[in-house]
Amino acid sequence: VAVFSDADAKAMHVQMADEAYCIGPAASTESYLRGDKLLELAKATGCKGIHPGYGFLSENAIFASQCEEEGVTFIGPPASAIKAMGSKSESKNIMGASAVPIVPGYHGEDQSLDKLKEEAEKIGYPLMIKAVLGGGGKGMRIVEHADEFEEMLGVAREESRKHFSDEDVLLERYVQRPRHVE
Repeated sequence: VAVFSDADAKAMHVQMADEAYCIGPAASTESYLRGDKLLELAKATGCKGIHPGYGFLSENAIFASQCEEEGVTFIGPPASAIKAMGSKSESKNIMGASAVPIVPGYHGEDQSLDKLKEEAEKIGYPLMIKAVLGGGGKGMRIVEHADEFEEMLGVAREESRKHFSDEDVLLERYVQRPRHVE
């Protein structure tokens, strides 16, 4: 059973599926991100599991939990793992406890300006301010010098609040030529 938005009506997965159902208009917030529609359709068609695709609901701990509550298998990691992966601070705690090297910085719960400034001085400049939740570069700011810290912190927190409904940040040494591994 496949699902599609109006924009994907002629997509290959729709053509190859035994059954295919339109779940809404092109806007993902009205189609692919509507977990309630997907669960309703799964139950109506007798599906025993949902593969959430890549992106969209694949990293949504709430949707994974809803699937479990409804007796539908979420084909992906458990909600607890998704939640841990979604928080950079929690991910760093898990990696640190497993002796995995992490970029030096601060990812503690005390988010007061005084504490963050104190930790920034310990890390040194340049440093990176990152939103604890979210991704895609939102809520990230490079701070070259101490006199920029408060302004960049404010910008990072506002962007994080706007995109992720959370303003907690972490601080890391800025790595100028990183090699990213996933």
